[in-house]
Parts: sequence; C-alpha cells; structure tokens
Amino acid sequence: MTAAGPIRARADAADRLVEADEALAALQMRIGGSYPGVIAIPALLALVRKVRAESLALTAMIAVEDEGQPLSFRATVTPDDRSTHIAITEWHLAASAWATDGSGQDEIALLRQLAEAHVVLDAEQRVISGFVDGRDLQSLSMAVQQGFGRYWTDLVAVEGSNHHQPLHWRLLDDAVVRVEGSARRWNARLLPLRKGGFELLLVADTVLAEPEVESSAPPPPVFSTPDWKGLLGQNLAPALRLPVNRIVANAETIRTRLAGPIAEPYVGYAGDIAESGRHLLSLVEDLAVLETVEDENFAPAPDQIDLADCARRAAGILGVRAQERGIVLALPPEDSAAPAVGEFRRVLQILLNLIGNAIRYTPGQTTVRIETGFEPGMAWLTIEDEGEGISPEQAERVFNKFERLGRSGDGGSGLGLYISRKLALAMGGDLSVESATGGGARFVLSLPADASLQASALG
Repeated sequence: MTAAGPIRARADAADRLVEADEALAALQMRIGGSYPGVIAIPALLALVRKVRAESLALTAMIAVEDEGQPLSFRATVTPDDRSTHIAITEWHLAASAWATDGSGQDEIALLRQLAEAHVVLDAEQRVISGFVDGRDLQSLSMAVQQGFGRYWTDLVAVEGSNHHQPLHWRLLDDAVVRVEGSARRWNARLLPLRKGGFELLLVADTVLAEPEVESSAPPPPVFSTPDWKGLLGQNLAPALRLPVNRIVANAETIRTRLAGPIAEPYVGYAGDIAESGRHLLSLVEDLAVLETVEDENFAPAPDQIDLADCARRAAGILGVRAQERGIVLALPPEDSAAPAVGEFRRVLQILLNLIGNAIRYTPGQTTVRIETGFEPGMAWLTIEDEGEGISPEQAERVFNKFERLGRSGDGGSGLGLYISRKLALAMGGDLSVESATGGGARFVLSLPADASLQASALG
C-alpha cells in the first residue's frame, strides 16, 4: 500500500470513484466498497461532497481501519466541472500489531535483552539488515551480512516445517530453528514493526559458557603504555555494528517505502545512505579481521571441509545479488567433492569475497564459473569470471594491503584479497590469480587435502 508519489483518483458527480491508483482502489474494495463505486471511506466521501458543494479545494487528514490496522493519510480534493480530483499523501500505517496499552512491552524488552540475533525484515520477511553477536553464530552472521533481499527462513532450518516462504508471520513466530554451526536450539520471535515489516529475534534455549581463563595467567601490570592490540576487533567493531546497522535499517525502511509514500528522489537518497552504511560496516569488519590475521598468535582452527560444498553455500548466499545483475553462477556438480583441511568459516569468508568480487566486477548477463578438484596432498577451487581480465603487473600487486588497482567509488576497501590470501596461507594453502583462457580473471584457492576423505572420494 505505497506509491512513488501522490496517490491520485477521480470521483464523478455521483461521488463514485471512477479512477484511482492501485493503493486507493484496493483499499476501497477491502473495506467493503466496489470499484468503480461510491466512495466507501466515510470521511473521504464527506470531504468530496463538501468540495463539490462549495466549489473550493479542501485538505483534511483522514483515518480508516484497514483490516484491523489503523491507516491515516492526507487527502486534497479539488473541484472540476463535473467531477472532483483527489490527491493522497502521507499514507501511513499508524499502529503496530503489538498491544499499544503497554501490556506486552515488558515481554518484548526482555526478548530483546535475551536475543543474540536481531534482524530487520521487510513486509515480505526478507532481510534488510541485522546484528548477530552469538559466538556460535558466525555462519549466520555472514549470511545476514550477505543476505539482503533473501527470506530469513533461507538462512536457518525451521524444525518440523518443509514449507517455503512466503508463510504468514504468525505461523513462524516462536518456531524452533536450527542454525548452522550452533549446537543450541533457537526460538524465532517476530515482532511487527510500527511502520510495517518485522524485527526478528533469535533467543537460545541455553547460554554459552564463558571460555575458561587460565588461573595461572600473570596479572596485568599496574602501569603500562596503552595497549592498542585488539582495540578495533574487540572493542570498537562491536560498538560500531549496532548503530551502523540501525542507520542501514532506517534508510532501507525509507527506501522501500515501509513508512509510507515518498517522492522518488528521496528513495534514491535513502538508497545512497543504506549503501554507504553497508560500505562502512564492511570496512569495519575488514579492519577487525585484518587485526586478527596480522596477530602473530593467529592460528585458524582446522576442520574437515569440502571445498565444493563450501562453494555451493557461498553461491547460495550471493545468489540474489548475482540474479539482480543477470549473472549465472556455474557451480560444481552436486556429486562432486574436494576434501580439504581448513577452518570452515574462514574458507567461507574467502569464497564470499572472491565470488562477491566476481559479481561486482563482471559485466551483467555473463557467467562466473566455480570448479573444484584435488591432487595428491592438495585440494583446489577456481573462480573464473568474464570481466576485463588482469595483467601480470596487476596480478603481482592485487593481494597488497589497500590495493584498489586504480578503482574508486565501487564500495571496495582494498583489504578483501589481502585478508583472503593471509587466511589461505595461515591454513597451509595459498591464493593466486591469473588471466582466464577466454579473458577475465581466474582466482585459485588451494588448501591441504584431507587424506582420509580424499581416498574415499577417489574410491
């Protein structure tokens, strides 16, 4: 029930709505009227009759109940020879679906305190932005960051349900969900927002125990020079995520007109704000990870992983972005495998960066090919795009810190490839780039092979 500008309509001499934009025509029918037909909104009908009788243009704020939810708008009615012209602005869903007498506010406040994931959804339950701070929710955090426009139920597993979106929010409120990488059970609570859309809260059935601290650790010195180590990753990054996410969420609420109709230029302004917020958030995340990978004590936790499966997961997260640009992601066959040893979430982070770059810098209506394989002692994955390619001189410096290859204003930080290669090296592998056979760039990620699983894959 929104529009790019004023909602326009025309009533004839018998007060019949004979022309109307979709939003008003749909409202007319929802509250029991017909279209064309006599205006069914009593206050609007009275205003139209008064304008016709006095031959004067008049404006009034009008409220109506729309399927149990209060709706208000400003109507400006102008007389004509044999009809009246109606222009409606400030279309506004005035109330939340939650109790407004305060009876449920304590419960909501408690849920927000307990939740370890806060995700803002649009009216169709698709991800706008989010903040995830559970220690066992790293995979979900990445999915939320990369999942703009996806249904939230694509990012988790809803217990006891094989249905796909769209489902009514009341069928999903308080559902038990499983999150990849977390052994805990989670309750999903959906809170309708006052201006439309939802706030998704994930509340765990148990609390993670704090990591044990060695009692033999020496006490910190009483007097010392300031220790800046960990300042960004452990202190500033968590403090910045929430306000920046709120900026993005509010900008997206305006851009998607969840708060009501706005003029088209302001939609563009809101989109710029949201995109700038995401860029800032991405830069904060990159700097926090940079601090981690450059720590001399950094050591990834080795896991048994499958590079082909990781590629399919990363492509699933970025699928919407690829579709928007008409880019086909050609993935390894479902029955293929490339067993390797590496930290799952770090490998996923590398692939999200590489595939995301390929989508960003490849022309629309092209294909990004992802292939995997293995050889004795090593598993590999390649990502090949159809972009402008890369010269030998560029290939030598593309992994340098803050290297942009002369690009600017495209949302990159110049840290993604540097961090990705540092992660690959820390896991005992490597990341390289070369020119693709038919043009474009071809990135190659290699990791130590999982010997036990590789043998079964070969057998």
